Amino acid sequence: MASSSSLGFPSLQLQFQSPRKSSSFNSSSSSTRRFLVRPISASVSEITPSSVSAQPPEPTNLPVKKIPGGYGLPFVGPIKDRLDFFYNQGRNEFFKSRVQKYQSTVFRVNMPPGPFISKNPQVVVLLDGKSFPVLFDVSKVEKKDLFTGTYMPSLELTGGYRILSYLDPSEPKHDKLKRVIFYLLKSSRDSVLPEFHSSYTELFETLESKLADKGKADFVEANDQAAFNFLARSLYRANPADTPLGLDGPKLVSKWVLFNLGPLLMLGLPKFIEDPLLHTFRLPPFLIKKDYQRLYDFFYQSSGHVLDEAERLGVSRDEACHNLLFATCFNSFGGMKILFPNMLKWIGRAGVKLHTQLAEEIRSVVRSNGGKITMGGMEQMPLMKSVVYEAFRIEPPVQLQYGKAKTDLLIESHDAAFKVKEGEMLFGFQSFATKDSKIFERAEEFVADRFVGEDGEKLLKHVLWSNGPETESPTVGNKQCAGKDFVVLASRLLVVEFFLRYDSFEIEVGSSPLGPAITVTSLKRASF
Repeated sequence: MASSSSLGFPSLQLQFQSPRKSSSFNSSSSSTRRFLVRPISASVSEITPSSVSAQPPEPTNLPVKKIPGGYGLPFVGPIKDRLDFFYNQGRNEFFKSRVQKYQSTVFRVNMPPGPFISKNPQVVVLLDGKSFPVLFDVSKVEKKDLFTGTYMPSLELTGGYRILSYLDPSEPKHDKLKRVIFYLLKSSRDSVLPEFHSSYTELFETLESKLADKGKADFVEANDQAAFNFLARSLYRANPADTPLGLDGPKLVSKWVLFNLGPLLMLGLPKFIEDPLLHTFRLPPFLIKKDYQRLYDFFYQSSGHVLDEAERLGVSRDEACHNLLFATCFNSFGGMKILFPNMLKWIGRAGVKLHTQLAEEIRSVVRSNGGKITMGGMEQMPLMKSVVYEAFRIEPPVQLQYGKAKTDLLIESHDAAFKVKEGEMLFGFQSFATKDSKIFERAEEFVADRFVGEDGEKLLKHVLWSNGPETESPTVGNKQCAGKDFVVLASRLLVVEFFLRYDSFEIEVGSSPLGPAITVTSLKRASF
């Protein structure tokens, strides 16, 4: 979930047949933007993106400094930075070492993948909580084709369309496609709570069965199935197991995501195999064609009323379906695949004291609401809400954000101001910005009650996981995640459902290409 620069794969134009009509995907079709899913408060703001005229940079009281760093020799510099990023240093040390070297949270460097996938890997890095938010200001930065960074996956992976995530708000299709997603979320709001309960009760039963049988249980695999079932059942009223898709959805999505994000991932292969395979050349889209067709067929057959609304808004059923698939599978499922294991990791590491506090708060409120989980009831759980926000802060599910300067800018960090030229690519690594010690005390620690109380709530403007501050809302005129409210709700439901059922739990944490690998080793059933 990040950003990109237009590079297409040769001339493979995949043909995905729509179940009711032939759908030819031609790459001139436009559409796109960054999503997830956002129901519950589904009012759509009429704000439209403002046009930007060239203006002089705003004045500053900070010293104006030259941006440190550089890009090295053509071809050689980008490859060196790529090898440092993935192998020689690793992602966190890659940035941390340069902050120390330049004594600045703003500097120049090449971002992967570089040659031969990215045309121009040169970026200006923003790593503090003061400079980072410029990436959300669509009056100052353009977001066109930047969702995955300095490269853009082949359109053959999305039916020939530029999906909503890749559209700038100034493009006419952005408004229409975001309204389609808002409609999807609004139309499904009554089914979210019951379908989450159903899908995650199945997950808990799976974990308990495997624990009883083997003494441990893989949370990630069970969560993948539960998340996909929940999204399909709540958003589309379809149970995947009752369709030709069966239980294959999570596996197919994971393969498809690999073809989109391979240039940014590590699979754990030897460097001399992995770097050329994933980071130097694109994986050919035709290899995923049949798998993607199965996903497309499922969504086309399950989203009739949403496709009707899309047509009413002036979007073809075919283009809308590819966007629904992307929003659900890439943004929403992809987010839950990373976020939910991360939440379990941080809550698990916090220990029994926090587990007990959460169980007491959650069960007390649910009892006072007649034994039911309600939206209003969850608002009465300040510790639970804070824990969810703290998980978003300390390890955002989408770490990388990009934007291209629309005009000459003066960007401020805490210590200095820096001149950026029109057309330069800006890049932010969010987990540095949301662990800024000048904004958050004990910034590197998971502090469960950080956002409790009036002072804690004031810090929510610095929680940025949704491509915007937590205190703001998605509109058709910005790039904030359309499903922001939906994802927060689902995350709260995970914590609530978990601690209604269990007093405490123990886990082991490993690593995987997307998020942590969580193995559950103990579940203590509710005793009070």
